Amino acid sequence: MSRIRSKDTKPEISLRKAVHRLGLRYRLGGAGLPGKPDLVFSRHKTVVFVHGCFWHRHLECKVASNPKSNPDFWNAKFERNADRDRRVTSDLEALGWRVFVVWECQVSARSRLDPTALQLARQITGHSSTSLDLLPDRRI
Repeated sequence: MSRIRSKDTKPEISLRKAVHRLGLRYRLGGAGLPGKPDLVFSRHKTVVFVHGCFWHRHLECKVASNPKSNPDFWNAKFERNADRDRRVTSDLEALGWRVFVVWECQVSARSRLDPTALQLARQITGHSSTSLDLLPDRRI
């Protein structure tokens, strides 16, 4: 577990590059914001978290399997992660920020990265079309 990164992960870097190609500029780390968001779009008062499917329990994702050894430990850990995610989202919303969550599986494959980044960019800038069904603070 010591090799698991909390920032600059492959999915995060992939999304950052794709969003930057689309012309959006951001800050990293969210200094002073609850939960240290991965991407901060100050101009649009929006933050983005890139969640790992396993650690943040992406529903209906094959990566979010439960380990067979020591299930009590893992279940408690996953529940704490989910509680923290909910708390951070509500804290950010109370401060007036829009919150988006992008899942690891949505950006891990190149075929899914570009549509996800485009959809995210449209939601952030407010240029969403009728084909996009995302809402702020909803999991992309």
